[in-house]
Amino acid sequence: MAPRKRKEEKKAFKPDINAYIAGAGLTVEQPITETLETNYMPYAMSVIVSRAIPEIDGFKPSHRKLLYTMYNMGLLNGGTIKSANIVGRTMQLNPHGDAAIYETMVRLSEGYQALLHPYVASKGSFGKAYSRDMAYAASRYTEAKLAPIAAELFCDIDKDTVDFVDNYDATMKEPTLFPVTFPSVLVNANTGIAVGMASSICPFNLKEVCETTIAYIKDNDVNVADTLLAPDFPIGGELLYNRDEIENIYKTGRGSFRVRGVWSYDSSNNCIEITEIPPTTTSEAIIDKIIELVRLKKITEINDVRDETDLRGLKIAIDLKRDADYNKLMKKIMKLTPMEDSFSCNFNILIAGSPRVLGVKEIISEWVAFREECVRRRIYFKLTKAKDRLHLLKGLEKILLDIDKAIKIVRETDEESQVVPNLMIGFGIDEIQAEYVAEIKLRHLNREYILKRTADIKELMDEIAEMEDVLKFKSKVLKIIIKELQKVAEKYGAQRRTKIVSADGNDDYEEENEVDNSPVTLFFTKDGYFKKISPQSLRMSGEQKLKEGDEITLITDSTNAADLLFFSNKCQVYKSKAADFVYGKASLMGEYVPTKLEFDDAESAVYMVETRDYSGYMVFCFDNGRIAKVPLSSYMTKTNRKKLIKAYCDKFTLHSVIFLKEDAELLLKSSNGRMLIVNTAQIPAKASKDNGGISVMTQKKGQRISEVSLYEKESLESDYRYRTRNLPAAGSKMPAGVAEQSKIDI
Repeated sequence: MAPRKRKEEKKAFKPDINAYIAGAGLTVEQPITETLETNYMPYAMSVIVSRAIPEIDGFKPSHRKLLYTMYNMGLLNGGTIKSANIVGRTMQLNPHGDAAIYETMVRLSEGYQALLHPYVASKGSFGKAYSRDMAYAASRYTEAKLAPIAAELFCDIDKDTVDFVDNYDATMKEPTLFPVTFPSVLVNANTGIAVGMASSICPFNLKEVCETTIAYIKDNDVNVADTLLAPDFPIGGELLYNRDEIENIYKTGRGSFRVRGVWSYDSSNNCIEITEIPPTTTSEAIIDKIIELVRLKKITEINDVRDETDLRGLKIAIDLKRDADYNKLMKKIMKLTPMEDSFSCNFNILIAGSPRVLGVKEIISEWVAFREECVRRRIYFKLTKAKDRLHLLKGLEKILLDIDKAIKIVRETDEESQVVPNLMIGFGIDEIQAEYVAEIKLRHLNREYILKRTADIKELMDEIAEMEDVLKFKSKVLKIIIKELQKVAEKYGAQRRTKIVSADGNDDYEEENEVDNSPVTLFFTKDGYFKKISPQSLRMSGEQKLKEGDEITLITDSTNAADLLFFSNKCQVYKSKAADFVYGKASLMGEYVPTKLEFDDAESAVYMVETRDYSGYMVFCFDNGRIAKVPLSSYMTKTNRKKLIKAYCDKFTLHSVIFLKEDAELLLKSSNGRMLIVNTAQIPAKASKDNGGISVMTQKKGQRISEVSLYEKESLESDYRYRTRNLPAAGSKMPAGVAEQSKIDI
């Protein structure tokens, strides 16, 4: 009965909570502003400062905690280990849970493909940034380690280059920033949503960032847009370049630009293949939108659309109906789906704990100041260590004067505690030096050992003097930063993945009017005049009227629907159609191309190409004997863009341009009186329009190419003398008659 009674008494007892909590149950009025300030503001500041906004080293705290844990685990070298092991160890610094830590690792991994230069080398399925449905595997299945470029994050981190603070439970130390040797804040994309603000930093090419930073260090007034061309995304795509938009983003840290995917047409399967998409969308989002448009009958040219992404990369296949116009279809897809999108920039970065929206030049300035402090602290750390060692060696040097005396002092000292004081008195050294001498092993108390240890005193003194000199002059510290940037660019720099294409003010995706395909004859002159004459008019016409001193350089039979490419003297190509020009007559000079196509100031047309299928090659010959061969298909665009920049290499002086339907032989003449016959098949074709080509005909100082022409077989006697298997070659001396004619031509 007793236990039941106690249970009943326990149930009957109801403690009065209000009796234990002072003021409990009372309603107190409080202004909303005070509530926000005392309750919400601390949370908001925590999100801004400790979670969502990156700092000048390019990392948020979650990134930094993960990467530093991997560094402490020795994962910069050696093989990969299970991701779950890394996640567990990271929780010593990051208490937010294993799921959040693993998601951070996934984003930093090379397998996920979200970063231009991933910091985590991954093994296993880490999903894809461009796929919504391709999920990453659990951490117990995947493996990871630090990528080689991560070594640049921890360079000299153990030499007091940055501050360290306690972790959340004060059991470990962690860095507040990484002493990164390049502006990683601009190299890898970073986005975050805080309270009342956000950050969206687009990635830039590592090599361009390093070159721009070096240029800024040398001249603070440099225009960063000259070297930092445009953002560069890991998945590639095309960026519609507008100089004013880009410069505005660089200046203010805010703005947007257009990006779009890349596609190609497979004629054998009547299929469109999309291989690159904008960074703002996913392959599933594009497919879903296309399916929706088909259902709404807005697109009728498609039989099937499917995701063919595999280990080789992204691929969306679109099967077309018979006789479907793939160009018009892609214009619709670009206009009505996320295949073309805008990327918004908001360069919001924490500087000394405060969020600031900075332009590119300001970001570089802040990073240079940060890196300068890191380098100074590193040098000061080494200087202190060197001075300490020099101090010890100087004490050891005094022992060299009388080793026997040192042994005698130690032997005749009765108490161990008196050894150091007696050595101090005997040799006139301080306590630190005496302690160092006293700790030397008996076997080392010989002249050879002491001489070896003191031999580098002069070298050490020189190093100390050099380090002190560097610390005195800011210019020497900046030279060290420049050398480090050059090494990083050389070691890790890569070609751009995102193509830069010109963007004009017109709607690139408006439906084109039907163009008649009637035959025409096209004329192009040396001074940049163009005529389009119908066959009937040409039969009835007489001599072609030209401007005084002008001459016709190209006559070709074509159609009114043909594409025309006009190459200018400023490394640009302007695209048009024959239909855009009015019909002319032989009695008229024709239309002036720079005016018709709105060339830039002081820009003129130097060469014209007529094409209907973009087959063949463009051959660019330079004064220094280099020749570049570019497939004409490299100038093909999916839209109505009127101008393409970087149409050919601007590093060398252009001598001549030649369009070839197929490989042919060229006859090169040099101002040094030599000739060379080269088959263009020996010159590799490169898809990059502004490539510098290869050296074909060697030229000494003061010499240059004087003439380039198509070679007609057997037009020269013993033409084998001018041929060669290996390039570059100097060529052979011209025959007397040819040499004299060349002098006249020059």
